[in-house]
Amino acid sequence: MTEPVAYCGLVCRTCPIYVATRQEDKEVQGKMRAEIVRLCHEQYGMQYQLEDITDCDGCRTEGGRLFAPSTMCRIRTCARQKGIENCAHCPDYACGWLEKIFVTDPAARTRLDERRNSTP
Repeated sequence: MTEPVAYCGLVCRTCPIYVATRQEDKEVQGKMRAEIVRLCHEQYGMQYQLEDITDCDGCRTEGGRLFAPSTMCRIRTCARQKGIENCAHCPDYACGWLEKIFVTDPAARTRLDERRNSTP
């Protein structure tokens, strides 16, 4: 059985924001969030502040906590509008938005390709 993935193929349980959300030690959690700010800036050019790193239960959550920028994610919005489990099930796979994710996380493509190829 394969693990659940986000719409774009990222694995929530390995996402630093998801992991920080589950950290019970507030001091450790604060350090984790500061590291997320640094990584977002260095790897993606995103200019987040510490207060921008909110709790998250994953982008596919219904009624749970959601990382604030995820509410504006084009991939998430598109997949939800189409009512698909993830982008592997999209007739437009792999769109330009996904291609950008795949540059920074090639394993996301692999995960989605596996799901796409196993779908009857």
